[in-house]
Amino acid sequence: MINKVITFLQILLLIGLISCKSENNKRATYFGGKIINPKSNHVVLFSMDKAIDTFYLDKTNRFIGKLDSIDEGLYSFFHGNESQYIYLEPKDSLMLRLNTWAFDESLVFAGEGAERNNILIDCFLEDEKEKKKFYNQNKLEPTKFKEKMDSLFVLKLKTYITYLENHPNETKGFSEVLKISLTYPLLARIEKYPIMYAKYSKTRNFPELDKSFFNFRNNIKIDKDLLMYYPPYYRYVKNYLYNETYSLGHPPVKNTYSAKFTFDLLNTIDKKIVSEKSRNALLKETFISHFYNKSSCNINKDPLNKFFELSTSEKDKKLIQKIVNDAKAVVKNQKIQDFDVIDYSDSKKSIKDIIKGKSAMLLFWNPEYYSESYIVSRVNYLSTSYPNIKFIQIKIDGNDSDRIKELDIKDQFYLDENSEAQTFLTSKMPRCILVNKLGKVTNGYASFSSYNINPYLKLLNEIN
Repeated sequence: MINKVITFLQILLLIGLISCKSENNKRATYFGGKIINPKSNHVVLFSMDKAIDTFYLDKTNRFIGKLDSIDEGLYSFFHGNESQYIYLEPKDSLMLRLNTWAFDESLVFAGEGAERNNILIDCFLEDEKEKKKFYNQNKLEPTKFKEKMDSLFVLKLKTYITYLENHPNETKGFSEVLKISLTYPLLARIEKYPIMYAKYSKTRNFPELDKSFFNFRNNIKIDKDLLMYYPPYYRYVKNYLYNETYSLGHPPVKNTYSAKFTFDLLNTIDKKIVSEKSRNALLKETFISHFYNKSSCNINKDPLNKFFELSTSEKDKKLIQKIVNDAKAVVKNQKIQDFDVIDYSDSKKSIKDIIKGKSAMLLFWNPEYYSESYIVSRVNYLSTSYPNIKFIQIKIDGNDSDRIKELDIKDQFYLDENSEAQTFLTSKMPRCILVNKLGKVTNGYASFSSYNINPYLKLLNEIN
């Protein structure tokens, strides 16, 4: 309790400073706070997918930013490799305090706009707890499952109604966001239930569902651009689109999506999502995620052609074409082309010399897609599971200060812009190349995060 008091006292000091300044600008919005155990020297504020401002920490790890003109709505802030959503409106003075060792759990707000954001983080943390409970609930028969969901939904609605009763002047925008935060995680789980049931049931088949099972869809709009980047909303939309695609007659997917399923899912997105911006984003995410899930350099032509047919984003098309070209540039069963990497003593080395006579996984990574903490945990797991493989981490565009401290420095390298490796990394997307002891490529575009990389690693590990 004492710690909480101290926390708010510290934040209130910042608010006091803001109050003095805000007299000079009645429309300005302030966002600031204190970061305990910071992972970088700044905080970046995003609106949807665009960075709108960067705030730098002072010597006491505090920051404060003034936003002269913002629209009411959801924003996200990033610090290090973690992020969280906040709700802002003009004239707010929102202050936060967090400890990066428990980023979400320690996050607390004070100031104008704090009550909204504290309930949103509470919703997030509650959902994280509930995720762990749903493993067994997905094994329930449809009637029992729906009864459970309906009872939870009533409780979520009660929380929502109570908040509105206590805040009769709440804005329409935040009321909608709060309802989504409370209820959409449940609705997303209902949409996902059929495939999860098929995964865990003895029959491995979809359950037989009553026509009323998805009646809640009548009250849901799946085409809100401003909410598409908000995880509770996005997850619901995604699960709904997959569910609609399964209803076309596809069997439950086991390990990887078939080319026909991907093809049909792209068509479903095109038919169901009216907004051009959201539609393009979902088309791109679907094609890339399915390609990476497969963890193979083979690109199915039908989904590829369908993506180029449906997407109206030239930027996205260029990215996908680069991925295709990158995949073709490394040929399976041929010796890997030589290229230079730079170690953390700033010395250039030949990749062929580094992996000579060894089975190796070359991870080319980009911090935009993989955090250092994730790389550490994943490399440690894989190296334990496959001890005969040398796991090498190569940062695509790096420098001599980019090493990951928790991993062996001898296995870490980076590329400069002149490296020959850049010829098959034009997309800047992460990829793994698996190489056997003879220096031949066994998989030219494996996915570091996909479960489907395991058979390739197992085979490589067993080669004497």
